Amino acid sequence: MDFAFDARTEEMRAKLLAFMDEYVYPAEPVAEEQRAALASPWDTPAVVEELKAQARRQGLWNLFLPDTEYGAGLTNLQYAPLAEITGRSPHLAPTATNCAAPDTGNMEVLAQFGDEAQKKQWLEPLLAGEIRSAFAMTEPEVASSDATNITTLIERDGDEYVITGRKWYISGAMSPDCHIFIVMGKTDPDGADIRRQQSMVLVPRDTPGVTVRRAMRVFGYEDHSHGGHAEVVFDRVRVPVTNLIGEEGGGFAIAQARLGPGRIHHCMRLIGMAERAIELMCRRAVSRTAFGKPLAQQGVVQNWIADARVTVEQLRLLVLKTAWLMDTVGNRGAHTEIQAIKIATPRAVVDILDRAIQLHGAGGVSQDFPLAEVYAAARTLMLADGPDEVHQRSLARRELKKYL
Repeated sequence: MDFAFDARTEEMRAKLLAFMDEYVYPAEPVAEEQRAALASPWDTPAVVEELKAQARRQGLWNLFLPDTEYGAGLTNLQYAPLAEITGRSPHLAPTATNCAAPDTGNMEVLAQFGDEAQKKQWLEPLLAGEIRSAFAMTEPEVASSDATNITTLIERDGDEYVITGRKWYISGAMSPDCHIFIVMGKTDPDGADIRRQQSMVLVPRDTPGVTVRRAMRVFGYEDHSHGGHAEVVFDRVRVPVTNLIGEEGGGFAIAQARLGPGRIHHCMRLIGMAERAIELMCRRAVSRTAFGKPLAQQGVVQNWIADARVTVEQLRLLVLKTAWLMDTVGNRGAHTEIQAIKIATPRAVVDILDRAIQLHGAGGVSQDFPLAEVYAAARTLMLADGPDEVHQRSLARRELKKYL
C-alpha cells in the first residue's frame, strides 16, 4: 500500500485548500448572519449559492463520484484527503462542492440502480446542484437499526404503488430545495426472505399524501446546514410503478450498496473535523493563561493535544487503507475495514471534540466557536448509517468465524 498522494490528488488538494482559505472559512460567519435574516430558517443563505458557483468554476464539484460520466472520476483513495479538507467546515464545504449527504448517497443510488428516465428527471438536477433530496428509511415506531423491522408499506395497485408509513430524522427534508424522496418500505411484508421484502421508490415531494410534519432537533437545535431532519408522513401516497428503483425486493441490497461509501465519506470528513479541533485547541492554549501560566504549559492540556494527534494519525491510516481496499477489492472485500472505521472514527473524534470544548470553557459550548455544533454532528454519526453496536456485532461475528 502506497499512501503517497499522486499528482492529481496533490493538484486537487492545493485547489481545495486555497478554496477553503479564500472562500469557505470567511463565509462561515456570513452564512450565520444571512440565515438569521431569512424568512424561513430552512432557506439557503445567498453565500452558499455563491460558494457553489465558485466551486463549479474551479472544478471542485461532485468530487465523490468515481464515474467520470457523473463526477470527478476520483478513486476513493484520491477522494479521501479531499473529503477530510471539506470536513474542516462540515456545514458549508460539502454543500459548496455538491458532496453533502444525503444527496451523495442518493446520487450514487440513481447512478448505479436508476433507469435512464429516473436519471434524466432526478440525477441530472442533483448533479447540477439545482435540487436537494432525502432518503426516507428510519422510522420512529421500530428499532430501525435492524432495517428488516421497517413497517412502511409499498403496495401495488395496478400501474401504481401506494405508500403508507411514517418516517423520521429524514435528513434534508426540511429544505424547500428538497424535491425528491427515496423511500424504503416493504413490497412483500410476508416474504420468507426478510432481506427481500423491501424495495425503494422515488416519491416527489409535492405528491399528494406526503406531509413534512415537523423538524426533528439534534441535541436541542435544528440542523440547518443539511436541510434539517424531518418527520415525514406518507398517507396512501400514489406513484407510478416506474418510480421503483431497481427491482422489487432489491431495497435491502441497494441500501447496503448506498451506505458503504456513505460511511467512509463520513469518516473522511470526521478526520477533518478533528484536525480543526486540534488547531482550535492549540490556538486557545497559547492565547490563554490560568493559574499563573499559559494553558499550553499545563500538563493535562499537553496530554490532550498529544493524544489527539496520535489518534488522528491512526484513524487517517485506517481510513486510507479502507479507501484503498474499496478501490482494489471492492466494498465487499473492504467490509471489515468499513465497519472498523465506522466504529472507531466517530467515537475517537467525539472524544477529541470533547477535550477541545473543555479547553475553551464556556466558549466551547457557545455559538462563537464551531465546536458544539460539530460535536453534535460527530456524536450523531455514532447512530447514523447503523449504530456502532450493529457494526461491532457484525465485526465480532466475522472474527469468531475464523475459530468455529
